[in-house]
Amino acid sequence: MNRFQCILFLTILAAALAGCSAPIKSSSSRAAEIAKAENRTETTSDGTSTARSLSAYKVDLAQRISETDSTHVYVGQPQALLRAVVVVKFTVDANGKLLRSEIVRGNRDSATENTVLASLRSTAPFPKPSSALLRNGRVEITETYLFNNDGRYQIRSIAKEQMSE
Repeated sequence: MNRFQCILFLTILAAALAGCSAPIKSSSSRAAEIAKAENRTETTSDGTSTARSLSAYKVDLAQRISETDSTHVYVGQPQALLRAVVVVKFTVDANGKLLRSEIVRGNRDSATENTVLASLRSTAPFPKPSSALLRNGRVEITETYLFNNDGRYQIRSIAKEQMSE
């Protein structure tokens, strides 16, 4: 590895570690912001209620994933320095079917990345997204999973505030 590659690697590593230690908003303040939005839900053609905004839909999905995959969910405050932060992008069609999913940022920790993808597959199908969220019959969602050292996670949309130390 030449000098430039070493400097680039160390810069990327420092940025990744800084992202792992940055505190996040508490789920209660995030939920309050979402609740303030007008027209939070809409009724679909089959009579079910669904989130109208993308942030509200992400909260609904995060809660459903956390309930379905509860053995892998950490229920306390996430530790100050996380084991891994994994960002996943996934696509859901108008009926809630998971069309595709991919890791867009990880820590080269295959166990955590596999846990993220498995949690999506095991939870699908998802609630139907609002027609207001659909583009070409689908909605693309980006979500962040925060992993503690024990391999359990919280989803950023509903995560508790990280410990400060």
